[in-house]
Amino acid sequence: MFSTSVLAVSRRPPVRRLVTGAPAARRVVDRFVAGDTLDAALATTADLTAAGLLVTLDHLGEDTTDAARAAAIRDAYVAALDGLAAHGLADRAEVSVKLSALGAALPGTLALDNAAAICAAADRAGTTVTVDMEDHTTVDTTLETVAKLRAEHPWVGAVVQAALRRTEGDCADLAREGSRVRLVKGAYAEPSSVAYTARAEVDASYERCLRILLAGPGHPMVATHDPRLIALAEGAGRDPATFEFQMLYGIRVPEQHRLAAAGHRMRVYVPYGADWYGYFARRLAERPANLGFLLRALLTR
Repeated sequence: MFSTSVLAVSRRPPVRRLVTGAPAARRVVDRFVAGDTLDAALATTADLTAAGLLVTLDHLGEDTTDAARAAAIRDAYVAALDGLAAHGLADRAEVSVKLSALGAALPGTLALDNAAAICAAADRAGTTVTVDMEDHTTVDTTLETVAKLRAEHPWVGAVVQAALRRTEGDCADLAREGSRVRLVKGAYAEPSSVAYTARAEVDASYERCLRILLAGPGHPMVATHDPRLIALAEGAGRDPATFEFQMLYGIRVPEQHRLAAAGHRMRVYVPYGADWYGYFARRLAERPANLGFLLRALLTR
């Protein structure tokens, strides 16, 4: 698949150095990342919410192997939540966290403890937290962590990826009263033994999973830019207050505004921070047009 090849190339150190060191690449990065600082992220959040959109902030960083770094990322999230509250944005914006950024690869309960601290800060601010899903090796531990966090904070959101063969079963388990579940297609290169690799198969899986979530009593978060799947959710007959659409910052912006104007909850996934390369590489892998835009920027610098 195109995405698998791009992700494999993006992991090569010379490619990372080329992209992160090229000023021209920043023009492309800025399409998908709200900035390097919390102030930039809060300013973007204010603009989006003023336009009737909701927001989830993602402080970029993953695969942390140092406890001090994990603590710094935890503290960055706490600062973001405090900032949302201080600017009067917490009723329209939440945060999304990756457990690998909080120390999931380290021994003990470090990632759980850091996530719990972030959830406590969200409680104080009056908002919520969604725990992002990463590659297939992390699914069980991520869902177990979500279950533990929900014991004290039942509003914690879970994420499932339609590309994984197991996800229909996970959706059936998660489609419970009050359960916030973000359904994504999946942006990780996965083996065919655990994942669908053809686009048509992933799309069909997403539709099956979406129907399960929409039929349940939970709060589906329909994270897709696919017009057909958006139309399916719009036509499902659910009260717009009981589910929401989610899209990535900088992608299909007119459609985001259309959905909000139509009375839907439309949340924008807004990443920020200096550690943007891994996220950016996945955005390039999703669409040839994104990669072409980067190559043109590099060639015309």
